[in-house]
Amino acid sequence: MNGPHTDALHTLEDWTPPTVVGGVPDPGQEALRHAFVGLLRARGDSCLRECEPGHVTSSALVLDHSGEHTMLTLHPRVGRWLQLGGHCEPADETLAAAALREATEESGIEGLVVDPDPVHLDVHPVNCSLGKPTRHFDVRFVVRAPSGAVPRRSEESVDLRWWPLDSLPGGGDLTPLVTAASSRLGGDFARN
Repeated sequence: MNGPHTDALHTLEDWTPPTVVGGVPDPGQEALRHAFVGLLRARGDSCLRECEPGHVTSSALVLDHSGEHTMLTLHPRVGRWLQLGGHCEPADETLAAAALREATEESGIEGLVVDPDPVHLDVHPVNCSLGKPTRHFDVRFVVRAPSGAVPRRSEESVDLRWWPLDSLPGGGDLTPLVTAASSRLGGDFARN
């Protein structure tokens, strides 16, 4: 097993998706959790980009200190505003560490803090660095920025900026991620 594979398997086997009305886990998220666990059990390389059928990625909903804005990147290949994140690396010990590394690299902000429990799962088709169609099994985390954090755009982004949570750009599907994060944080993103 390579890189964060063991952590990914344990994390997702133990993860409870956000609840829906009636206090039951979200059935869509629960189905995705089972799909992720199946991939991880079947493929020891499933956390590495070389896993052609699809691979686990890790992303971050980066919130500012006030919890009122999120950092989004205008992705050069996708052409949409997205949360920060990307491929796991063999040196990443955990999925949360991969999300934190990616958020730090892409935002240029030091001192970010990651919540170690995933908040949302998503699977989407993509042509990534393999140059072939594949799928990203994206595990999403909430990451908090320190007060006064000023981002620096990396080469991986066309643009990078803070967006108000109540006024996110169109063209993407950030709503389920923001809703799940809000639910996790008790509906209040403000720092206690």
